[in-house]
Amino acid sequence: MADVVVVGAGFAGLTAARELTGLGYDVAVFEGRDRVGGRSWTAELAGVPVDLGATFVGPAQTAVNQLAAELGCATVATFHHGKNLILWRGRVRSYRSTIPKLSMLELFDVSRIQWRFERLCRQISVSQPWQAPAAHRLDAVSLDRWLRSVYAGASTRELMAIMARVTWGCEPDQVSMLHAVRYVKAAGGLGRMLDVEGGAQQDRFPAGSQQIAVRMAQELGPRVRLGAPVRRITRHRDGTVSVASVSDEVTARAVVVAIPPAHRGAIEFDPALPPEHTALSEHWPQGMLSKAYAAYETPFWRADGRSGEALSDDGPVFITFDVSPDDGDGPGILLGFSDARTFDPLSPDQRRQRALRGFARLFGDAALEPLDYLDFCWGCDDFAPGGPTAAVPPGSWTEYGPWLRQPVDQIHWAGTETADEWTGFLDGAVRSGQRAADEVHRRLSAPA
Repeated sequence: MADVVVVGAGFAGLTAARELTGLGYDVAVFEGRDRVGGRSWTAELAGVPVDLGATFVGPAQTAVNQLAAELGCATVATFHHGKNLILWRGRVRSYRSTIPKLSMLELFDVSRIQWRFERLCRQISVSQPWQAPAAHRLDAVSLDRWLRSVYAGASTRELMAIMARVTWGCEPDQVSMLHAVRYVKAAGGLGRMLDVEGGAQQDRFPAGSQQIAVRMAQELGPRVRLGAPVRRITRHRDGTVSVASVSDEVTARAVVVAIPPAHRGAIEFDPALPPEHTALSEHWPQGMLSKAYAAYETPFWRADGRSGEALSDDGPVFITFDVSPDDGDGPGILLGFSDARTFDPLSPDQRRQRALRGFARLFGDAALEPLDYLDFCWGCDDFAPGGPTAAVPPGSWTEYGPWLRQPVDQIHWAGTETADEWTGFLDGAVRSGQRAADEVHRRLSAPA
């Protein structure tokens, strides 16, 4: 028996459990993996912690920053001093700021599309985007189709494709324009979402982002059960709910399901969820994104006045960052986001060769000889494939969006996909856990 069961020990689930425990509730957390953190997972490369999943945080992401501070998890600034690089049409060029160095006509087109995009952001509600006058029109088309409808140039479309891959793990023709607009608005605009300085990539955790989840789990102690994937959730007539894992079952007064919408379908619900909820799970797919890391004796690119930030129109590595230790003495570590479509089907040796070749085309042949190398393909994850977040296709928001986080009796929903602020980010996950905990508290503390 427990007051509340939380399904999922990612940032959302652990935050909900932590909040409810602080309010005096007896909480049990079921996690299917043998670790906590969800899509935050820290590994080691050349003796340095590196994040296989969520990596960066920005100054406007106050929920996760406050949580990290409470738990004693420090941040450092993402290195961004010097020239950025772009491999474009077969040639490497340098630039500064967020927008790469293109021709005047191309830069004008990028600015024009950004202005039109942000104007659409002002026309929708983040909490109820399906109610906007333009909702059905925007949800009926993909980001790519919208770009073509406003005559975006080829360079603009290719830059937006890079944004789609790193943001949702999909191509522009796979994501609803309404989802793209809502997502950007939830982040406070394109600039705040894409920038390093002042934006969502400004800082990172030198010990890895997973340490936040680990420390929350340590606070919760034996309440967290690992290796316990939930198979069935049963609602009873007396108002209780039973949650059954592969090895255990707990009966509670409420449950918080803190997993991506696409993975809700792996749980059997008895009685069945309303058909809208079942359809939501089927039409809210996860994207696919992969990451490659290479470690070198020193961050050699800095000697040439380069920041380590780069873009490429020739994959599989399409965007890079310098995530070397803060002291700069070494090792030097490059992070590359990789296109899952061409990267994931390769063998481990082929992935390594292709990623290093991509680094070398940007930073020179010194990138071909790393001290250490590591990659991870989230689309190939055994337990809960996909990431970094949902790649919501056309038609899904107006048809299924109203059910995304609507409780079903004693069942409440959390996860970064359900957040109204910083959706898809660690901050959104924390906020969703706080919101779900508040919903449960209000339900359980209401007069009978």
